[in-house]
Formats: sequence, structure tokens, C-alpha cells
Amino acid sequence: MSLRLPGDSDHAMIKHLSLIMALLVCLGLLIGACLPANPAAKTTVTPEGPIPVVSATPLPTRGPHAPGQIFEYLAQSGDTLPAIASHFNTTEDEIRAENPDLPDAITTLPAGYPLLVPAYYTPLTGSTFHILPDSEVVNGPSSVGFDIRSEVLKRSGFLTELDTFAYKRQREAWQVVEIIALNYSINPRLLLALLEHQSQALSMPFPQGDERIYAMGVQDRSYGGLFWQLVWASERINDGYYSWRTGSLQEIELADGLIVQPDPWQNAGTVALYQFFAGLYGKEAFETAVSPEGFYQTYSDLWGEPFAMEIDLIPASLQQPELGLPFIPNRVWGFTGGPHPAWGTSLPFGALDFAPPSEESGCVVSTEWFTAPADGVIARSAEATVILDLDGDGDERTGWALFFFHVATEGRIAEGVEVKKGDLLGFPSCEGGHSTGTHIHVARRYNGEWIPAAGPLAFVLDGWVAEYSGIEYEGTLTKGSKVVPACEGCATAENQIIYTLPE
Repeated sequence: MSLRLPGDSDHAMIKHLSLIMALLVCLGLLIGACLPANPAAKTTVTPEGPIPVVSATPLPTRGPHAPGQIFEYLAQSGDTLPAIASHFNTTEDEIRAENPDLPDAITTLPAGYPLLVPAYYTPLTGSTFHILPDSEVVNGPSSVGFDIRSEVLKRSGFLTELDTFAYKRQREAWQVVEIIALNYSINPRLLLALLEHQSQALSMPFPQGDERIYAMGVQDRSYGGLFWQLVWASERINDGYYSWRTGSLQEIELADGLIVQPDPWQNAGTVALYQFFAGLYGKEAFETAVSPEGFYQTYSDLWGEPFAMEIDLIPASLQQPELGLPFIPNRVWGFTGGPHPAWGTSLPFGALDFAPPSEESGCVVSTEWFTAPADGVIARSAEATVILDLDGDGDERTGWALFFFHVATEGRIAEGVEVKKGDLLGFPSCEGGHSTGTHIHVARRYNGEWIPAAGPLAFVLDGWVAEYSGIEYEGTLTKGSKVVPACEGCATAENQIIYTLPE
């Protein structure tokens, strides 16, 4: 893996450098790229059961190529044209010119769909090895049936007897992993495997150092304790995953200041792990962690070959179901938050905020109900949170789900209740984390994956389409010729919305 120092080049310079490089590199050195694949997974049967063995199948290599050289790229689940264009340092228009059969309006591409992609070479890209599939990073269908408590307590590591304060009460270690996995929507298998890889938390009963305090290896006193170690890890994982998913990530800075650029064929799940390990390690330790002998081996030893469990999370041409606004008709609410973090402070910017009518500003008790934007069942109701599952199976990890936060305890709907569009769910408040004023925070997930509020699959509520301004919490809702700008923590004539049902 090659690395460079920050600031060596930018997007515009790279295209010019690639023109020069193309003149210097003879055609015999041009290396065609194929879809990256992991070393072939084989299985050896032992008395203890099957053990995955990694074969010596060589990984694809990358090399200099002419500007705009066409490569075949097989789309991965969840891919969008803007993200692919970013990964290959090209443009949507250039991709469309090579693929004229692509529909004008397309959200997500079918997994395995062959695209011809004109690519502009970016030097010093990272490994082609895929560590985990996306479905082993996201808390989606793959984690259904996974018993966190059992997996922790059946092992001898120090995690079995550890407890810590998290979200207003003392919790056992497995409960902390569970609530972090739910809130950040990260696969609990991944969190446990990282704890084992970083501190042997599942297998070492008597740590000799400070592993109990820094179980993820984050040697920072402000992140001391299991809860904060998991928060740090989850923020890094989601930042990596969703910045690659949306195409906003170009490079990752390692702990020693060096830079790695993910291979264009990488998947979001692997880049999520790049982001995690980059926050801890310099070049040598980072390269070891993301190699077949690194975290991949720890994961495989615990749960088996990860790609054998792969599930396509995002189908082709995913469409959001029809949704109404989350409040009672004929009442005026304020649009107080454009796209911003769905949970915590990490990506994606998947949430929107709405504030009820009030004569007072700040955190005040509200008697204005928020409502169900669609039919469904309440999959979770606890600690300022309501999850509305739209596919009706009661599991927030499958299908479409709406996440509501800052929900008042008083009047909050119970878990398991079936609701119809417009039914009352609770009152907005300032409960649950930082808030400057009473409001309701709403975000979307599909198969456990957070969906950005703007972009190819924009949030649409009663025909109002969310758009991002480029600045967190700013943005607009547009419906026909009407445009409503977000105004954080304020109520003005410009940011008011009246939900009017058709007669």
C-alpha cells in the first residue's frame, strides 16, 4: 500500500498529473483492473467444526493508466452514480456517455450491474483486499437472531464481568454493546470482533494493562470506559461507511499524518474499517490491521468467513415509500433542521428537524402531537426514541424504518402498537441528548442502513423534497415552486410549513 503526505495534490492537480504520467508510461505497463476479490475462501473440517482457510489467490493490482481509460466495474449493492464517479475521479456525465442505457432517474444500481467507467488515475491507492461485506458492518438483516448476551457470557474474557454507566444507568457490557449497536445501527458482531481484536475482551479474563479502560485501543482519557470507547469506534465506522457510500470521501489520514486513498473498487464496509484503524495507527500497523492476516482473521476466527454471510442490503432502484409530514394537519410547524447527523455527530446527514408551534422558545413542554407519516408498527419505544417499522414485521433492522428522537416520555406510544398514517405517536421535547429547543428529529433506515436525507434517494414528506446546502443543519424543503429554508432554533415566516390534506 502506498501513502503520501496531506496536501501533496488535489482533485484538479491529479487529472493534470495523470496526463503527464500517461505520456511517460508505455502501453506495456498499463495494467487492466478487474473487480477486486478476496482470496478464495475454503473450509477445513476439524473435530471442532469447519474452519475457514484463506488460499493464496493473488489480489488484483493497480497501476498507472491513461486519463479517461475505460474500465468495467460491477456495481455493488447500494452504489449510486455520484459515488462511483467520485471513486474513479470522474463525472456522472462521463459515465452516462459510456452507458447510454442507464435511466435518467436512477437511485441505486443493481448489484453486479456492469458499467463502463472512464477513470482518471489517482496515485498511491490502498489495498484491493475487501475485509468485510457491508451487511456485516450495518445492523441489518444479518444480525437478526444474533444473541449478544450469549456470545459475551459464553466466553472467558473480561467483558463478561464488566459494567459501566451508559445512557442514564449502569449496564452490563453486553447491554452497552447492544444499545450502541441499536443507536448507531452497527452490526454487534463487528463491535464484539473489534473489542476482541483490540484488547482480547472476549478471550482474556485478566488483562495486564489498561484494556478495561481502553478496550478499543483509544488511549484518550476523554474516551475512557467501554461506553465511550464504543462511541468513538462507532462514530469512526459510520463516518467511513457513509462518506464512501455517498462519494464524499477521497482520502483518509492515518494517525501519523500519512494519507491513504481507498481503491476505487472498495466497498463501504471495508472503508469503514479503514477509518477506524486510521484513527489509531500509522502506516505499518494500519497496513497489518487491514490485511488478510489482520482484523479479517480475528473476525473469521470468531464468526466464520464474513463473505459467506453477505446479504445485499440495498436493492436496485430503491424507492422511499410515500410519507406524510410527521404532524397533525392544519397546524403550522417550523422546519428547524436541514440534513444533519442521524445519530451522534457522525455521518450520514440523514435527519431533519421539525419544531411545533409555540409562543416560547427553547426547551418547553409541548402539547402538540407528532404523528405517523405512514402505516406501520412500533418496533422500539424507549429513552426519547420511537422507531416506526414500515414493513410490519416489528424488526427495525429489516425493510424501511423511521427513527424519531427527542420524544417526550409523557405520552410516548408503546412498543408493539400497530398504527395508521396520522396516528398520534407522542410529543416533541428536548429529551435525549443535546437540544436547544423542543423539536422532533426524524431519519430513515433501510435494512439497517441510514439513508442520507438529500441526494439520489432524498427524504420526501408529503411531496416536500429535502435538499442539502453543503452546511450541516442548513438546507431546504421544496414542493413544486415552494421552497422552505431550514432555520435552526428559530421560527420565522420563511421556515413554516402547514400540512394540508387534500379535500
